[in-house]
Amino acid sequence: MRPELTLPTGHASSPTDRRLNALLRHLSSSSSSSSSAMDTNNSISPSPTSAFQHDSVFSHVVQAPEDPILGVTVAYNKDPSPVKLNLGVGAYRTEEGKPLVLNVVRKAEQQLVNDRARVKEYLPIIGLAEFNKLSAKLIFGADSPAIQENRVTTVQCLSGTGSLRVGAEFLAKHYHQRTIYVPLPTWGNHPKVFTLAGLSVKTYRYYDPATRGLNFQGLLEDLGSAPAGAIVLLHACAHNPTGVDPTLQQWEQIRQLMRSKKLLPFFDSAYQGFASGSLDADAQSVRMFVADGGECLAAQSYAKNMGLYGERVGALSIVCKTADVAGKVESQLKLVIRPMYSNPPIHGASIVAAILRDRNLYSEWTIELKAMADRIISMRHQLCDALRARGTPGDWSHIIKQIGMFTFTGLNSKQVTFMTKEYHIYMTSDGRISMAGLSSKTVPHLADAIHAAVTRVV
Repeated sequence: MRPELTLPTGHASSPTDRRLNALLRHLSSSSSSSSSAMDTNNSISPSPTSAFQHDSVFSHVVQAPEDPILGVTVAYNKDPSPVKLNLGVGAYRTEEGKPLVLNVVRKAEQQLVNDRARVKEYLPIIGLAEFNKLSAKLIFGADSPAIQENRVTTVQCLSGTGSLRVGAEFLAKHYHQRTIYVPLPTWGNHPKVFTLAGLSVKTYRYYDPATRGLNFQGLLEDLGSAPAGAIVLLHACAHNPTGVDPTLQQWEQIRQLMRSKKLLPFFDSAYQGFASGSLDADAQSVRMFVADGGECLAAQSYAKNMGLYGERVGALSIVCKTADVAGKVESQLKLVIRPMYSNPPIHGASIVAAILRDRNLYSEWTIELKAMADRIISMRHQLCDALRARGTPGDWSHIIKQIGMFTFTGLNSKQVTFMTKEYHIYMTSDGRISMAGLSSKTVPHLADAIHAAVTRVV
């Protein structure tokens, strides 16, 4: 029972007080009536959904399989073995097997923390302007005519994946061809990103299992038979998953063929500087296509080369024929981004901008970047030497010839399963291993596992 609501009697003489007292008596009466009605019914009416409390509206949803790459880490984490080794996910590790935060990144972050003028306001839809400008210069070159003529529009995106998705959504809406050709094989997420964006995905020959190198003739034949105007995805350097790149002479042939067929290049640059240790050398393929005055797209990621995996820092650049077209393209990119994630995060882009703008920080970054690349190259040589020392059947020189974070070992899925079960070594089923996950201490264990797999499993 609620207590009766009333004003003190000593204050009820004025007309206003009498009206308030009458109102309060009315409310009290209504409350009592409601309570009586509820008492009569003995309970609150059941919720319309309570009858379905044991049946979820999502009961029909089936359990999805683990991502083939990220699922490797899930399985690895469940393994209690002290000798387990994760060579699945592409993330750099130190010689001690630990994640690395670059010293130059820590310095840049400290600068940002000490800057009391910095705020956490929203960025514009296209992101941090300085980051965009410096990112374009990094991949196209500071003296690029396309940049000097304002024919490039660059937008900050959510790392490489987000950059690819924004570019794909734009092409699906505004480009006359909706077919994109991707290399076979390619990064597992590529077909999903492009398909969900509304593009039709086809493949062109790229890797030759027999030579464990590039199937250059097959590549030229497939691109030569592609319909005029089709989009072609190209890995700028350090092809994932094979580690096989065309030579500069082969890149020039690819460029000539694509321009003659009016094929639109869409570069995925996830490893600039991380492959060879040189930022300029790793951008040569992209710059060749920009130098001829033609149009192209380039998706950049700073996950690997700055170790900013979790910051999700990337950029999409579209090189156009004229500055006027570039401005219109940017306006449409905003319409793609706004309903997708509205605007990008500020912290990671600020780190990148701080490093790229400062001569000393930039120089320090290139030194650390080369050290990472050199360590991976060293792991390639150590693994190849270890397999040769064991007399492991086959020619393992491809481990040294391939470049970047990954090596396509040539191991089949049965051999991969064997290595996981018997040696607790985790990798993707196609035999791709992350060289960055190796160390001098773990190379012998991996070599033993590969030797056993090759000699015991067909």
